[in-house]
Amino acid sequence: MQTLKILGLSLAIAGLAAGPALADIKIGLTLSTTGPAASLGIPQKNTVALLPTEIAGQKIQYIVLDDGGDPTKSVTNVRKLITEDNVDAVIGSSTTPASISIIDVVAENKVPMVALAATASLILPMDEKKAWVFKAPQNDILMATALADFMAAKGLKTIGFIGFSDAYGDGWYTEAQKAFTAKGLKIVANERYNRPDTSVTGQVLKVMQANPDAVLIAGAGTPAALPAKTLKERGYKGPIYQTHGAANSDFLRVGGKDVEGTIMPAGPVLVAAELPDGNPIKKIALDYVTRYEAMYGVGSVATFGAHALDADRLILAAVPAALETAKPGTAEFRKALRDAMEKTTNLIVSHGIMNMTPTDHNGFDDRARVMVTVENNHWKLLQ
Repeated sequence: MQTLKILGLSLAIAGLAAGPALADIKIGLTLSTTGPAASLGIPQKNTVALLPTEIAGQKIQYIVLDDGGDPTKSVTNVRKLITEDNVDAVIGSSTTPASISIIDVVAENKVPMVALAATASLILPMDEKKAWVFKAPQNDILMATALADFMAAKGLKTIGFIGFSDAYGDGWYTEAQKAFTAKGLKIVANERYNRPDTSVTGQVLKVMQANPDAVLIAGAGTPAALPAKTLKERGYKGPIYQTHGAANSDFLRVGGKDVEGTIMPAGPVLVAAELPDGNPIKKIALDYVTRYEAMYGVGSVATFGAHALDADRLILAAVPAALETAKPGTAEFRKALRDAMEKTTNLIVSHGIMNMTPTDHNGFDDRARVMVTVENNHWKLLQ
């Protein structure tokens, strides 16, 4: 009995000498793994299995919830992640409306968030609430400018626009107007549709009546294929452009022969193997593609999943500095994490190189975009 008491005392002293163990770093994700945006959310969820589980001697715990693309559900999910799971950071959601809906929640609770949606309105204009929000996908204007340059070089003058009837379509229309006007391009038709729609015949006919030189479809995931298919069915012969929201294999699968020749701006990870060897992004992008396809199959990779990877890289790059200030699971750690994320410099991710500032919580430059086309049902680098 005496021996057991001594052993117990020794273990207790050893535990005190080692100091209290730090809590796990918890990262919560609300993703659209079901519903109309599932082709975005599923690769994002799949990517979680490829993320690091330890950094700076700290274990990392990921908690993934499905919001089905519903803004109300995304709010419920984030409140649960913050109040019940005590997460240190939030990643999500997969769509623009769902991402916008959770800004108030993370700002109220002072938890840093990295959005996986593209619209710049998530982070601009910067204010006290958006100071807690960062964004992994490229801003729409960066991609719209690439499109405008490409279209102008092709001698195009008039563009028909078909976009989602939500914040994604609104954001793209606004940015396309700016970029196109600067290059002498004019949008001659502006039609919208809902993500779950099964027909866009009326919208397509109105766009075709305007006789544009080309059509730009501002959709995301598999719903972006519907206007393209309808245009082809109705005999449209002009070039069709898409946004980077359509850059995944499910878009190719659903679109089939009707999306052959589609042109769009995209993140470099989409054509990682075709990037020049001197491109600093190639190593990380190709590593992600290789690991993802080894787990989920050749051709399964999507730029949306890579956004989740980049969001995680942004958060984890800030962890060592935050740990110098406070322990995970505390308000002080979350504030320190946010501050360190805002000071991110030259962070290479799969989509580009991030340089954050207090007024820029996206941090990408021209290196975060390439122009691609669909050739034989595969993505091909144009420039």
